Amino acid sequence: MKKSYSIDRFIVIAIVIFYIISIVSIKSASMYISSSLGNLVLKQSIWYLIGIIFIINIVHFNNSFFYKWAYVIYGINCLLLLGLLFLAPSINGSKCWYNIFGFSFQPSEFMKISLILVYSRILGEFNRKRKIDLKKEIALLFKIFIILLIPSILTFLEPDTGSVLIYVIITFFVLFVSKLRIRWFVVLFTGILSFLAIFFYFYFYQQDLFINILGNNFFYRMDRLINWQNGSGMQLENSMAAISASGILGFGFNKTPIYFPEAGTDFIFGVFASNFGFLGSSILIIFLTFFNIYLINLTNLKINYSDKTLIIGTIGIIFYQQIQNIAMTIGLLPITGITLPFISYGGSSLLSYLILMAFILNISKKRIP
Repeated sequence: MKKSYSIDRFIVIAIVIFYIISIVSIKSASMYISSSLGNLVLKQSIWYLIGIIFIINIVHFNNSFFYKWAYVIYGINCLLLLGLLFLAPSINGSKCWYNIFGFSFQPSEFMKISLILVYSRILGEFNRKRKIDLKKEIALLFKIFIILLIPSILTFLEPDTGSVLIYVIITFFVLFVSKLRIRWFVVLFTGILSFLAIFFYFYFYQQDLFINILGNNFFYRMDRLINWQNGSGMQLENSMAAISASGILGFGFNKTPIYFPEAGTDFIFGVFASNFGFLGSSILIIFLTFFNIYLINLTNLKINYSDKTLIIGTIGIIFYQQIQNIAMTIGLLPITGITLPFISYGGSSLLSYLILMAFILNISKKRIP
């Protein structure tokens, strides 16, 4: 008998809610966005429509199809990252985007998907092994290290340090659901702490050598991150002023009281909070938390290791970007150019998350006899 499928309604409703919040916030930010960028509300709607088309097509396949082609997808994305260094226009000193018919395309956003798919395949195969010995564990860690290293170097050269950090976060999250023994995590954290100790020693006490090795550009990026609380940037000051003055109910829709750069992207939460105040911001954060918990609960389904890895990797980057974006908007974390998933304007970022939602819909869909 042919089997049909039902789509997880909660995820579908959540995407609709995200769309409404995104459009309302971008519209309210439009008064401070250059008209040269075009109608961002319309562009965001088009990106959502494209994302929905991707979802409709992806849910007709099982995730096993994408795991099978994971290495090919990963390889294509690595080539796209390499091509940026030679073909992409320089925008604010970075070569992060291809410009195609007026639409920007950022390969690093889709590298997140590639890494999650490759990790899901590798760890799925690893976790299904009945006997796991030291040799197999070392082989796994070496393979994952190489897979992480290649796109990290290419993305760092753009330069886009924020995306490299996201790659690392994906890797950490997926490793925690593997069958690696605890000693490897002790070794891993010891290695990271040692690396950071050496790194910051050279940054603080051997600055000339640090600059000679990594360059002035990276040094000043690090300086901006480390000394962010001492800065007096207009972005952060105006964002915090708008949020703190918004009160319980905010200034109202389309009444953002003060200008701050990147209002439709990095600082979209500042726009939303100033419009809808403490109450609106609290409702949004509660909804985001409930959405995250729902995704986490999907790991309790009777699913294979590859699907479980995919869910954990997706949760990891969504949760990290939510925390980073909201915290940097209110001055709790440094400004890193991280967007708020599903809400900030940005075609590549939005499309990457909608594609990941399609994979999760494949996991959560229920068979009907």
